[in-house]
Amino acid sequence: MQSLDRIAQWPVDNAAAVVLSREDGVVGEYGDQQRIFPLASVTKLLCAYAVLVAVEEGAVELGQPAGPEGSTVRHLLAHASGLAFDAHRVQTPPERKRIYSSAGYEVLASFLARETSIDFADYLAEAVFAPLSMDASALVGPAGHGAQASATDLGRFAVELFRPALISPETLAEATSVQFPGLDGILPGYGPQRPNDWGLGFEIRSGKSPHWTGQANSPRTFGHFGQSGTFLWVDPVAGLACVVLTDRAFGNWAKPLWTELSDGILAERRR
Repeated sequence: MQSLDRIAQWPVDNAAAVVLSREDGVVGEYGDQQRIFPLASVTKLLCAYAVLVAVEEGAVELGQPAGPEGSTVRHLLAHASGLAFDAHRVQTPPERKRIYSSAGYEVLASFLARETSIDFADYLAEAVFAPLSMDASALVGPAGHGAQASATDLGRFAVELFRPALISPETLAEATSVQFPGLDGILPGYGPQRPNDWGLGFEIRSGKSPHWTGQANSPRTFGHFGQSGTFLWVDPVAGLACVVLTDRAFGNWAKPLWTELSDGILAERRR
């Protein structure tokens, strides 16, 4: 895929990328597919998926109280619990504002560990990494931003998001649909979004502008980006997924380049 050649001009020392089609599998690769990168907040997708597996197993329920008073598992997954970004401090009652909260994912991890009597990192490995053969992946830090993985591994996760095997298609559809519609909030790095739509762990593009995906990505695109210079998106309308991992922290350098890359990938596949 020629669009991926643009990454060679990026101001990063190392990068890996993979593009997948729902129908054709891998359609393009760039860089060392086995190199392990820190994922930063892309971690939340993997941790949210472990929680969804736990829901389907009956270990927890989406409506089960968790976190601040009035909050549930669903609120924590959708950044609607009212918890602050990086502290276990309540800023607002649940469902008032979309406050992007890494702390909320730490609360989720502790909650699931209590309910299952399994350390959360072990549960994530057993419930997600092992069945998807994500052999290079591990949670080595907080549940909000502490995982590491290779492009190969995240490509396997993207395949799961096309054709779920660990959870039901109905659960995935719910997870990638807007939860608590109409909540405003700040998308880190991109400013206020009205509304700031989110699913159960998955950020949903909707009509957000500016945004880290391409201008040509459909409103139904879902995924996440990380401050370590990483992202994963799935566009169910285009039938494409893209994983990009770099070793340079997210910043102004990434904003035009990520959008240009995503638009190039979409345009190339439509030809």
